[in-house]
Amino acid sequence: MAYELVWLKRDLRWEDHAALAAAAARGPVRCLYVVEPELWRQPDAALQHFGFVRESLLAMHEALCAQGGGVEVYVGEMTQVLSQLWAEAPFTALHAHEETGNDASFARDRAVAQWCRAHGVAWHEYPQFGVVRRLKDRRTWASAWTAHMAAPLAKPLALRFWREGRYPVPNLVAPAFLRHDPPERQLGGRPQGLAVLHRFLNARSVGYRGGISSPLSAPDACSRLSPYLAWGCLSLREVVQATEAHLAALPPTAMRHRAGLQAFMSRLHWHCHFIQKLESEPEIEWRNMHRGYDGLREDEFRADWFEALQQGRTGWPMVDACVAMLRETGWLNFRMRAMLVSVAAYPLWLHWRPVGQWLATQFLDYEPGIHWSQMQMQAGTTGINTTRVYNPVKQAQDHDPHGVFVRRWVPGLRQVPTPLIFEPWRMSPAEQAQYGVRLGETVAMPLVDLAQATRTAKARLHERRGQASVRSGKAAVLARHASERQPRKAYRAPRKTAPASTAQLGFDF
Repeated sequence: MAYELVWLKRDLRWEDHAALAAAAARGPVRCLYVVEPELWRQPDAALQHFGFVRESLLAMHEALCAQGGGVEVYVGEMTQVLSQLWAEAPFTALHAHEETGNDASFARDRAVAQWCRAHGVAWHEYPQFGVVRRLKDRRTWASAWTAHMAAPLAKPLALRFWREGRYPVPNLVAPAFLRHDPPERQLGGRPQGLAVLHRFLNARSVGYRGGISSPLSAPDACSRLSPYLAWGCLSLREVVQATEAHLAALPPTAMRHRAGLQAFMSRLHWHCHFIQKLESEPEIEWRNMHRGYDGLREDEFRADWFEALQQGRTGWPMVDACVAMLRETGWLNFRMRAMLVSVAAYPLWLHWRPVGQWLATQFLDYEPGIHWSQMQMQAGTTGINTTRVYNPVKQAQDHDPHGVFVRRWVPGLRQVPTPLIFEPWRMSPAEQAQYGVRLGETVAMPLVDLAQATRTAKARLHERRGQASVRSGKAAVLARHASERQPRKAYRAPRKTAPASTAQLGFDF
């Protein structure tokens, strides 16, 4: 029997699934997920990503089973699996969402396109976010985003599957080479995502504005929807429309609640703005967005400092606490992510590429389009953004004034009083003995003098930025990547909210 093949990637849902809806309108469907070893071997992949995908696929399989179908899982490179399926039972067409992924997934997609041409198979791709393929003019992007988000949700009228009978539960075994699955990470699956969305819209968003900067309040104040959007358990469009509907239903007196949701809507817009950068220039995954910054950090990489950062042994308590939280939960709020990259890029003078690969494995919500654009923006290599340098001592004083966060995640400092906790290297020998601290052992010493190393780094960056050849290259970067305005006034954050363009790494929301 002829059928339509639906290829699932980072779109693990059954509602507002354009590929599934379009395929169902044409005939019986067959839903396929492929565990591709080459993609999972990439340095930005982690066991936590696979675990989240497995949970999401099992939830989708259960939902499709209730409609008489299911998800079939194969292991192998995509073109090999397509050839196997084609030999067993040819399909009419291949349906999938567009993906703005890493270079490996881009190469895979090119190979799939070639396979489809060779076999005379039509490959239909559908936009998943407000990202425009082959965008010629950035000035048209905002209106395209608005149109995509306002369109009706894609829902199949009825699903018919290519074969009848009970579909077996997919056997998803993680590749042995994958590492790092935090014990406290969020669980995957559309039902989980919907529950998180419901709690955020109805209650937690009240604390969004003003609550997302501190690692103490952010776990509750942030939406926590980012992994469900990154892996496609929820569509961005349904989140935008649900938020807009909730805003419309709020009474005029719910000013704080309204302010939180308006700020959230602004970030949803900028989510796609950053993915569009990678879509328009895939090379920013591995090379500087502004080529005038080539050679700035590449030849001075301190592997020992990078290892200390990964181990949470930089000697700056707020940094080490953030690394520990990230290692245990797979999540960190936006300001602390920015601080981590700032410390890596400036006082430690580490190149953004290896740091970005490591952080990609640590973030459960890793979204390549956002991740690499933000890594470069924080490292100062875009040529169009202001220098963002975060002092980890000041960040601790501002966002953890009583040392609660640091004490939770850095056990060696739990007995230290607040006036000393953020700069333990200043303790006298008597104070160290009194509070059970052994500098260089139970508590790391700072890798460098923070003030001096930061001054040196900023001076080097600004010296490069002041060169005529670098200044002259800025216009081309702006033309390709700058966004002129937000799509609607209704989505603009309240006046006192930080501009959306300053949102930082990972868009954890």
